[in-house]
Amino acid sequence: MKTFVDSVSHWDHIFTAAIFGLNGRRFLGLAMPWISHSGNGYYYPVVPVALLLVDSHKAWTFFLAALFAFGIELPLYKLLKNGIKRDRPCEVWSDVHGRVSPSDQFSFPSGHTAAAFVMATLLSYFFPLLSMPLFLWALLVGFSRICLGVHYPTDILAGMVVGLLSALSALSIVL
Repeated sequence: MKTFVDSVSHWDHIFTAAIFGLNGRRFLGLAMPWISHSGNGYYYPVVPVALLLVDSHKAWTFFLAALFAFGIELPLYKLLKNGIKRDRPCEVWSDVHGRVSPSDQFSFPSGHTAAAFVMATLLSYFFPLLSMPLFLWALLVGFSRICLGVHYPTDILAGMVVGLLSALSALSIVL
């Protein structure tokens, strides 16, 4: 008899293989590494600096919210990742190959997705008109991680939840 975890793993593999297979399309093959790279944390400190040019009050409030959000997200992400220790799809399945070098060993949850959802949520709060493109970008960061063979769909879903909850918690602390 299949357990719930077995069923989720089965569907995760089916969806991962299907999404990974989309990479044969030229545009996706070229775009996904760039989209994934946009979710790296290197660019996030630039955001509050750029916001200083737009609205200094919002920039400082955003900066505080981001400090709190990442202060929640990063330890939670590390705790889950090192506690669950789920192997990446490119290490488990012969039909999925890693197309980027992951920054750490395990896959659950997706740190890129969590961080992207922190940023999308915080920026959407301060600039509601940008909500659609920001959340589309965050979703594409998660999707790219599956396309690149380093995450399962449930890793992305967990990253979304971690990022959203971290950002909303931070906003409730700061505001």
